[in-house]
Amino acid sequence: MAWIVLIISGVLETVWAAALAASGGLSRLRPSVLFAAALTGSMVGLGYALRTIPLGTGYAVWVGIGAAGTAAYGMTALHEPVTAARLVCLTMIVGGVVGLKVLH
Repeated sequence: MAWIVLIISGVLETVWAAALAASGGLSRLRPSVLFAAALTGSMVGLGYALRTIPLGTGYAVWVGIGAAGTAAYGMTALHEPVTAARLVCLTMIVGGVVGLKVLH
């Protein structure tokens, strides 16, 4: 169960990052509320998962999911550049996350 919560928390990290970008410096109400809710959910979920998952592994997986998800969102929804180098780097992040889970 902790791994499922950790994955959901990582996805929520992507949500709060995207909402923060859309909030215009927290000046738009709806994205700001979404930011706060997703941030809270992400942190609560991370805290729950770290009860049973080692800190280094859990935090790295959480950050990896959030970083890769946010970069993928930026490339698909915000039309940020999609380059071979970026895709290779994102693949390495995902590979590292999978490796941490498998080696846990």
